[in-house]
Amino acid sequence: MKKWEDNIRKVVPYVPGEQPNEPEMIKLNTNENPYPPAPGVQRALETMDAGCLRLYPDPGAHDLTAELARYYGLSEDQVFVGVGSDDVLAMCFLTFFNSSNPILFPDITYSFYDVWADLFRIPYQRPMLDERFHIRKEDYFRENGGIIFPNPNAPTGVEMPLEEVEEIVRRNKDVVVIVDEAYIDFGAASALPLIKRYENLIVVQTFSKSRSMAGMRIGYAMGNPVLIKYLNDVKYSFNSYTMDQTALLLGQEAVKDEGYFRETLGRIIETREWTKEELRRLGFRFEDSKANFIFASHESCPAEELFGALRAAHIYVRYFMAPRINNHLRISIGTQQEMETLIRFLQKYLKKYEEK
Repeated sequence: MKKWEDNIRKVVPYVPGEQPNEPEMIKLNTNENPYPPAPGVQRALETMDAGCLRLYPDPGAHDLTAELARYYGLSEDQVFVGVGSDDVLAMCFLTFFNSSNPILFPDITYSFYDVWADLFRIPYQRPMLDERFHIRKEDYFRENGGIIFPNPNAPTGVEMPLEEVEEIVRRNKDVVVIVDEAYIDFGAASALPLIKRYENLIVVQTFSKSRSMAGMRIGYAMGNPVLIKYLNDVKYSFNSYTMDQTALLLGQEAVKDEGYFRETLGRIIETREWTKEELRRLGFRFEDSKANFIFASHESCPAEELFGALRAAHIYVRYFMAPRINNHLRISIGTQQEMETLIRFLQKYLKKYEEK
């Protein structure tokens, strides 16, 4: 190692899901929405004045925060927006987790959490999920420097009941608790109503999943105005112009079309429930998912083998080569047609596998 490398900040980076681009592929590996954004998003994109791109965007993103505040019944000073929920969560780590005590998050969860903790030199501990991949609330009733967990959890899809979420927040009033709700719209109960009662709670959501805008990168946090002010202080000390003109405009249009939003959610949930039944018939086992994916293992065929076979057939799912979950596949919910194709492939492959 050269001398100048001694003071470089070194971390093990997050590994994002593969982004293949093949004709006729079925992409079920990164939990994207299989349906396009709301029609108003397309219209706004087509009529957008490109001349505005010569100007810096509004650093406060006031029009977008106002639209989100209207939608959720909040005041504008209770909303913070960023470049996807990853940007928002990274700002939360940098802003709120500065204690000498370790922050807490599950051992099986979104794999960016330990990356941010390492990057920002934040001590952390990872309480283990139980044998059914459920968060044990009692593991978070101890001294800590902050708490974060997704609900539903990722990559498991398991929902923590709202009363248990509230108990964790109530028992940790001296630290900030962040509930990462990237998948909340697919059937789980949001902790958002709790921010009226708990000043230490931050709820983070995203446009990437339920609003079909993963490619636009819009995320947001909601909490009491004091927490949001602290977030903005850090943002303005880092990069004032985080949101571009296009994202600000299209994000507003995505929020306005409630009918389309509910329609596509309903289609995904219906397809998810159908897929659960078909996977069970084929011998897969999984905890009930309240997200737009299913985290499953097969009773006899190894996950790594299934992953390779699916990939060879241009059907992409996610496989994590990590302790406790290296025999599971995370299968995003695509269109009904895509999931039917997946099930037909599995039927044929597993039949051949069992005949070996």
